[in-house]
Amino acid sequence: MDQSPTNARLPLIFAIIAALLLLGAGFYFFTGQEEVERGDKAAYAAADAEKAISAAGISKTERAATEAIVRAYILENPEIITEAVEILQKREMAKRMGSAGNALTTPFPGAVGGNPKGSITVVEFTDYNCGFCRSSVADLNRLMASEKDVRIVYRELPILSPTSRDAARWALAAAKQGKHKAFHDAMFAAGPANEQTITAAARSAGLDMARAAKDAASEEVNAEIERNLSMMQQIGFSGTPTFIIGDQMLEGALGYDALKAAVDRARKKG
Repeated sequence: MDQSPTNARLPLIFAIIAALLLLGAGFYFFTGQEEVERGDKAAYAAADAEKAISAAGISKTERAATEAIVRAYILENPEIITEAVEILQKREMAKRMGSAGNALTTPFPGAVGGNPKGSITVVEFTDYNCGFCRSSVADLNRLMASEKDVRIVYRELPILSPTSRDAARWALAAAKQGKHKAFHDAMFAAGPANEQTITAAARSAGLDMARAAKDAASEEVNAEIERNLSMMQQIGFSGTPTFIIGDQMLEGALGYDALKAAVDRARKKG
């Protein structure tokens, strides 16, 4: 089918815009291969532009005119670069979360809060030496109380210190006794993780101390922690608390309102 000059030029315009956005914004994803991926994406964008030029069959003069129009538009509307980067970041993050599969929302047995059968899952990656995680406890408790269809999946992510890992081990040991939430809240209430506060939290939660000590040292518990650390790398974040709610990733102490809004968005998407 014949195309008008304007329609024939559209693929070229789109390709040039994509190339300029990737090259001009210096956009890349957070995977540990940032510079490589940025270079690859720029090369692919340039190659796509060349293919579009060839397919359109336009002259050098038409190409120069089209590039000038695109460049002028971007210079007059630079905000589109930021908007495009944000959209690309969200899409890539959704892909990374999707690649984690069901493992992301499948809790370590017992490491669950709220409604265990809730239709909306909030995944929290947490560290017991994280002050922002501590300040989020009340917000999550409020969320569980107000949103009866919410299930909290706690993922222990001990990244701040060796004592963070000690506390995470005991939290998972508490989960095996059906007392993860009790230990979780008691541990954050006790202050920074150390031998004394971990012991106090375990006793406050009513753990069988001998059994908990054995479970905390088990390979099962260690494997869960390593799995969570791998998920952090796979999804592409580096801090706590980090919340995954549907296809949304939220970082930091957000407060109740932001968490509820994210739950509402996830609920609407079904």
